[in-house]
Amino acid sequence: MSRSAAFYQKHSFVIFLAKLVFALGLLFLGLFLANNAYAGEGSRIKDIAILAGARDNQLVGYGLVSGLAGDGDKNPVETIQTIANLLQHYGLTVPTASLSSKNVAIVMVTADIPAFKKPGSRLDVVVSSMGDAKSLQGGVLIQTPLLGADGKVYAVAQGPLSIGGLSASGEGASVQKNHPTVGTLVNGALVEREIPATIVTDNQLEFLLREPDFTSAARMAQAVNDKYPASSIAIDSTTVRVQIPTNWVGSQIDFVSQIESVELIPDVPARVIINERTGTIVATAHIHISNCAVSHGNVTISIASTQDVSQPGPLSQGTTATTTRTDASIKEDKGSMVPLPELPTVEKVASALNALGVTPRDMMSMFEAMKQAGALQAELIMR
Repeated sequence: MSRSAAFYQKHSFVIFLAKLVFALGLLFLGLFLANNAYAGEGSRIKDIAILAGARDNQLVGYGLVSGLAGDGDKNPVETIQTIANLLQHYGLTVPTASLSSKNVAIVMVTADIPAFKKPGSRLDVVVSSMGDAKSLQGGVLIQTPLLGADGKVYAVAQGPLSIGGLSASGEGASVQKNHPTVGTLVNGALVEREIPATIVTDNQLEFLLREPDFTSAARMAQAVNDKYPASSIAIDSTTVRVQIPTNWVGSQIDFVSQIESVELIPDVPARVIINERTGTIVATAHIHISNCAVSHGNVTISIASTQDVSQPGPLSQGTTATTTRTDASIKEDKGSMVPLPELPTVEKVASALNALGVTPRDMMSMFEAMKQAGALQAELIMR
């Protein structure tokens, strides 16, 4: 072998090694990007589950709104009695017969108090009229205790209402926008007592899925075990129990933060949700339609009434009369049987139905018929 040939062979081998290293580098880069993309598609545990013990609680209270400028209750017994009780609380005894409630309305006050809410912090509340008040516009909620399910006071609400609606009326006409008998108080309630909450029991945490599903629970447990081996187990379709590692004991809050940031892809069941009132159809990605044939035609019924005038003949001494003529007709558009192949994805289902030129209302009827025929492999929910 000549010297030039040996040099060429050695140079070619180096080039081959360089290309191989470059190709492997691209392969590993692609795998790295794919893994990152897959991870980015997941949902955080904090977005699909809640920590047992860290739940909200509901509060409710009964109170009075004053300053309604004549739009209040029309003197019902319960409103008059509530006003009398309020005045008596301040040392004033007034006969109920002398009281008027046109500027006052009895209301229910509701709020949700999150876990770990400390005394002195504030809550948003919703105020709704219980009587026949026309509007709560411009009203002020008088101090109202908010009670929990145990009958204890956990917050106190007071302040001017914010109304998202309005109403106006005159002789023979009225107009209303939204609901003027419901208002809100942003930060209108002061927390007076903290509701006790326990999130750690026997050095364990329990996460509750917002949408119970066995597959999602198993995936969550596996995702946690990938980060903290042998620490998690799915108890049922809702509950995933996590054991706090020994090196995290005493730092439970930091550990909860780490668990909530773990990502997974929850399983979504095959569902078609139909709201007939709004004409809305929502389908998940896993719906499946087996081979079937569909025929859908429109029927139009027309009924028209017209007024005819009947004139009497000359010298007949008859009178002119008005008669009503009604014409009715039925028109049915021609429809053909359209075969639908097996549709395994929601994209293909949408494309096939759109190709038929049907409206959302027609799609609702077709989905119902497909479900009855056994061709729709999904849960059908009617609203």
